[in-house]
Amino acid sequence: MSSRTEIASLGEFGLIDHLTRNNETRNASTVVSVGDDAAVLDHFGKRVVVTTDLLIEGVHFDLVYTPLTHLGYKSVIVNLSDVYAMNAIPTQVTVSIGISNRFSVEALEEFYEGVYAACEKYNVDLVGGDTTTSNKGFIISVTAIGEVAEDRFVKRDGAKKGDLVCVSGDLGAAYLGLLLMEREKKIFLESPEVQPDLEGQDYILRRLLKPEARKDIIEFFEKNDILPTSMMDISDGLSSEILHICKQSNAGSILYEDKLPVADQSREFAFKLELDPTACALSGGEDYELLFTLDQKDYDKIVLNEQISVIGYITEPGEGVNIITRSGKKHAITAQGWNAFK
Repeated sequence: MSSRTEIASLGEFGLIDHLTRNNETRNASTVVSVGDDAAVLDHFGKRVVVTTDLLIEGVHFDLVYTPLTHLGYKSVIVNLSDVYAMNAIPTQVTVSIGISNRFSVEALEEFYEGVYAACEKYNVDLVGGDTTTSNKGFIISVTAIGEVAEDRFVKRDGAKKGDLVCVSGDLGAAYLGLLLMEREKKIFLESPEVQPDLEGQDYILRRLLKPEARKDIIEFFEKNDILPTSMMDISDGLSSEILHICKQSNAGSILYEDKLPVADQSREFAFKLELDPTACALSGGEDYELLFTLDQKDYDKIVLNEQISVIGYITEPGEGVNIITRSGKKHAITAQGWNAFK
């Protein structure tokens, strides 16, 4: 049996030293990293973008089925996704955690393994953070910092009539992965001896537990000289995000049900649960795909990229935000996605 080291035996600064002892610096813009009162960054005249996310046990994640390494990885990814959504490149993160004495030093090492794996994969430096005690559950706050040329950052408010509405990857998989894990958790709590039935569901589980940020799409834009007119990442569900873009751009839009990208495994599992895959694609959160609008002149540049789907177009604001179903009916899109306060 592996030994357990109590956090109290190290103290706060000892714990920070222990968890950051192998921390590497990868970016020239990182002047001073972990270990001082503040990090020092030099961004060489570029625009700096900053984003923060808070993840709370029991609200955003369930440790019954979330491995700590995956949680560390995902905690970084959800922030990097927001940086990419500005058409920026992430360069640094800070990670703060609130923990109770139910966690050992070894448990936190697992969490940080995931943090470091994400930093390595996305070429990001961990430059600081904080640790504190928590009376209730595990609390994680990550801040990501990125850089972008001053004429290349993309906001949510630039969509204009006639623009194409596009999305990366596929939608609804993480939500279906969540439904699968919640189902298995319920069975486990009622009958602990029953083995979980996860056969053939590796894709939707991976999308839930170990999502990726769409660095490849931002690199594709750079390489092909594409600048979206508006963009955001899909964390709360496509329906919520397209409403945000249309509201902030003072525009309407039409999406097409038959253009929404849904993976085969997601579709099959949705049918198994007697759910509509389109509803999962519209309302499921945590896909961390990019939703963006493009001038029609850029269509030829994206047409061969299999990771990008054109799902509709931007209209006059008075036309509202609608979806055309497979049967040709028009329905208003309402925000059915994740709401943090419900």
